[in-house]
Amino acid sequence: MTRSHDLIIRNATIIDGTGAPRMTGDVGVSGDRIATVGDLSAARAAREVDASGLILAPGFIDAHTHDDRAVLADPDMAAKVSQGVTTVVAGNCGISLAPMPVPVPQPVTPPLDLLDASGEWYRFKSFADYAAALRETPAAVNVACYVGHTTLRAIAMADLERAATGDEIAVMQALVEEAMEAGAIGVSTGLAYPPARAATTEEVIEVCRPMVPFGGLHATHMRDEGKASDAALAESFEIGRALGVQTLISHHKLSDTAMHGRSVETLATIARAREAQGVSLDCYPYVASSTILTAEHAARSPRTLVTWSRGRPDMAGRDLAEVVAELGGTLEEAVARLQPAGAVYFTMVEEDVSRILAFAPTMIGSDGLPHDTFPHPRLWGTFPRVLGRYSREMGLFDLETAVHKMTGLTAAEFGFRDRGVVREGAFADLVLFDADTVRDRATFEAPTQRAEGIAQVIANGEVIWREGRATGARPGQVLRREVA
Repeated sequence: MTRSHDLIIRNATIIDGTGAPRMTGDVGVSGDRIATVGDLSAARAAREVDASGLILAPGFIDAHTHDDRAVLADPDMAAKVSQGVTTVVAGNCGISLAPMPVPVPQPVTPPLDLLDASGEWYRFKSFADYAAALRETPAAVNVACYVGHTTLRAIAMADLERAATGDEIAVMQALVEEAMEAGAIGVSTGLAYPPARAATTEEVIEVCRPMVPFGGLHATHMRDEGKASDAALAESFEIGRALGVQTLISHHKLSDTAMHGRSVETLATIARAREAQGVSLDCYPYVASSTILTAEHAARSPRTLVTWSRGRPDMAGRDLAEVVAELGGTLEEAVARLQPAGAVYFTMVEEDVSRILAFAPTMIGSDGLPHDTFPHPRLWGTFPRVLGRYSREMGLFDLETAVHKMTGLTAAEFGFRDRGVVREGAFADLVLFDADTVRDRATFEAPTQRAEGIAQVIANGEVIWREGRATGARPGQVLRREVA
């Protein structure tokens, strides 16, 4: 019997996001949902796409972003949509754009300046105000957001170089409760950054406590990702156990030469923890990280690139060693002249990156920084790089596993109901790509080049990317965490 659909995608090779083997078939979309998966040869639709030779998969979910401002300032989200991404998780590493009920500190305290160095966008007095802005002026992609512990410290504390007092914790707790009521998915921490280093484990536990009744998630840029990784993992697990909540280890890596190769041990530690409590992790597919520029970080990195600089904007994109030679003086003096600034640090090795990516529970997150003048290529290349380099070329895992790590696994870990899968009743977040040609083109030298092999991207039933460009459709929704 002929059925009416708004869109039918015909003759696709369907990888459904669950990890199951691919199959060939048609997918019918009605409104913002997948209505039918199967043989639709007798059906017709207002729009039809012949997907012969293409993979149809769930739209990719970027498990770790700093897109809080980008989804409002650049709602077409070309950097992500061009990769097949239909959902972004923002507010990571303790940094969220909201709430900011007091004037943001000037100059903006690093790493809060990764979202906005001017402070102009720290305009949302409550998390509810921010969520309302996302709904009133939606982006092309869906958005889920944490409230950031470092942002809360900047609000509640005049002195960030000490642990919070009971009164200051109470202020932060009230803000967490408001954020959770407004739809935040949990609290993120960035204990490696100076504004949060002085926070004790007990402070983090108490600040996070109001999220517990909401089923909130604690995501952490751990206190250390080098020689003290074991202690940092133990602290992260302790916080999760004390609260009875899921802990997410953000961008798991080993960024100290002395730790290279020890992902065997850290992954075994994570696997053991997962047997006793809720633990998840994400990773990006590169051997270089990117964050604020500090002399401390640069001194430990074999190579450093400047991604942006307010002190010397002309130095963006330059190798720091060349900058130091040009400016004269010491590394510390050169960095001080550049600051506030951002950088890419080449501190990891392929052995660890590949092993972490291949670990079955690992989700994919770009950790891209959309406001850098000369960004890390992960902003534009993460997801096609997993498909092209790590799945097709290196054979690290099959294509079904690659897609699962970017879709069904992520939706399940975050509690995004009816997302991340191709099945009847699920939201129509979809991507069509060519498995033989999909690849990242963004490089450290040319970091904003668009990926190849992404044919169409659909979010909530609307085409948001086609023929190499954004369509202008902005059907993105604000996602909440839904857990049983």
